[in-house]
Parts: sequence; structure tokens; C-alpha cells
Amino acid sequence: MLNIQLITPCLWFDDQAEEAAEFYTAIFSNSKIVNITHYGEAGHEIHGKPAGTVMTIAFELDGQTFTALNGGPVFKFNEAISFQVNCDTQKDVDYYWEKLSAGGDEKAQQCGWLKDKYGVSWQIVPRILIEMLSDTDSEKSQKAMTAMLQMKKIDISKLLQASAA
Repeated sequence: MLNIQLITPCLWFDDQAEEAAEFYTAIFSNSKIVNITHYGEAGHEIHGKPAGTVMTIAFELDGQTFTALNGGPVFKFNEAISFQVNCDTQKDVDYYWEKLSAGGDEKAQQCGWLKDKYGVSWQIVPRILIEMLSDTDSEKSQKAMTAMLQMKKIDISKLLQASAA
């Protein structure tokens, strides 16, 4: 029996669900494809997919469960929903930025946000940025905010320099 968490994000793809799940699980450690379901004859008049084609992929990214659905071209991703990747080091920021932005929309990159090649939005966030923006010294937090607003990919050393200036 599948272990299903209480809340699972479901990502609607046209027909790239399996490709996307493989892409994401290759990027994040402790990740895997858990289950694949296929369309059958039932409901063909509604979904229009040939029997045997992939319907859903259950996958985990570092223990977080997701579902990817091949639902057709009805819906597209937008920036109203994004996934945050909280990073401890610049090396982590660089890694996730490089991997997730490969083939994505460069125009959609701002303040640590990027859009991947499937149109899914991600925020690559150094944990220290949250600490800096939460600093009780409002001058320091505003300097960090101003610096962040000038960046596409977040640069921790530049944040620290701006905050200390």
C-alpha cells in the first residue's frame, strides 16, 4: 500500500509528467519515482488519452511527495505557485539554480526566482537571506532587501557586504 501524505502538490502537465518527474528526481538527493499509473479505456471520451499512456507519476523530492499528471494542454503553470528550495550555502544556491534553470525562461529570473523548462516556478533561497530580511535592525534588513532586488540568482557574499555597509 502506498504511503500518502495528507497534502500532496499535483502538477498538471500536457504530456511531460514522466519526463519532468525524472528531471526533478535527478536534481534532488533522497528522491525517487514512487508509482506510475496509466490511462485505460474508461473515460477516454473525457481525457482523450490512448489507453496505456502515463496518467500520473507519484514522486518524492527529498522526502516531499508530489504527483505529476498528464492532463493535456488545458492548464499552464504560472508564478502564482512556486516551490522554495532553502539552501545553506552558495554552493547549494548555485547547484539548484543551474540545474533547475537549464532550458527555462531566463526572462522569469528575478530575486532568486526562476522558471524551469516545464514552466514551474522555483525560489532558490539561501536561509541566511530570510535571517537578514528578519533582522531587527531595519537599516540592515533594508540593505539586504535592496541588494536582493538587484539580483537574479542570489549571491550570499553580496548580501553580506550590502548588509554590513
